[in-house]
Amino acid sequence: MEHKQALMDQLRRLKDQRRAVILAHNYQRPEVQDAADFVGDSLGLSRQAAASDARVVLFCGVHFMAETASILCPDKTVLMPAASAGCPLANTLDARELAEEVPKLDDPTVITYVNSTAEVKAASHMCCTSANAVQVLRAADPDRPVFFGPDRNLGTYAAREAGRRGVSIWQGSCPTHDRIRASDIEEARRDHPGALVVVHPECTLDVIDRADHVASTSGMLAFCGASDAKEFIIGTEVGMLHPLRKANPDKTFHAATPMADCPDMKLATLPRMLRALEEMSGEIQVPEAIRTRALGAITKMVEILP
Repeated sequence: MEHKQALMDQLRRLKDQRRAVILAHNYQRPEVQDAADFVGDSLGLSRQAAASDARVVLFCGVHFMAETASILCPDKTVLMPAASAGCPLANTLDARELAEEVPKLDDPTVITYVNSTAEVKAASHMCCTSANAVQVLRAADPDRPVFFGPDRNLGTYAAREAGRRGVSIWQGSCPTHDRIRASDIEEARRDHPGALVVVHPECTLDVIDRADHVASTSGMLAFCGASDAKEFIIGTEVGMLHPLRKANPDKTFHAATPMADCPDMKLATLPRMLRALEEMSGEIQVPEAIRTRALGAITKMVEILP
């Protein structure tokens, strides 16, 4: 504990020297979240970075998140404590595959989940988040087909909720959310009768259909905070339990399964954070030609955020 506190004190001093802001995703290690200036979802954190007067952004998350921060604030230096932290979901669709897929459709509107690479965002008409995928699909031109990628689970759920037909869905998925099974939800309900089940829309439909509420990570915080219920079963990456418990100390939260653990999200550590700021290492840059096109897709998404 003393060693951890010493690292946090060093981080705080170095952060001030570098004029840095520390951002941590909801899925990060508890001590990484506790050391951050802001904790949240990927887009929310990138918008915090853009609004900050910091010169350096230390982003504790995975690669596409740091890219999004770089897209939104090109005047800042964006660092990752573990630059090798990737996203298996984002890696299921690259720009070459997208360029090959789109011509197979009849002039589609290309909508990509924010959990995608900068190159894929740059080749898209619009991005979406897990919170506004339904609204984005409803807003898309009804007379044009839609290509949605890379997450088949989010795309299938959002198309169903939006009542949207003619959506061609790329067959990528998040392996962490795929590890949450319908049987896990049923077992958790038996173990915790009366608890509300809240799951992420990256889960499979059979899991979603067994939930009381479906929400993004920020939506989970809002829903559980406003609910009169005192006990919840959470179907997303297990790191989410930490911010939920901090925000609601009078409530009880259970993971739907301990198997929903993303190893990439756990690569950031306090020593790696300190090293990144000391050495100004792990910088993430997006080439300007890609950045400007990707920014257009993100801007269209932000215009219809819920």
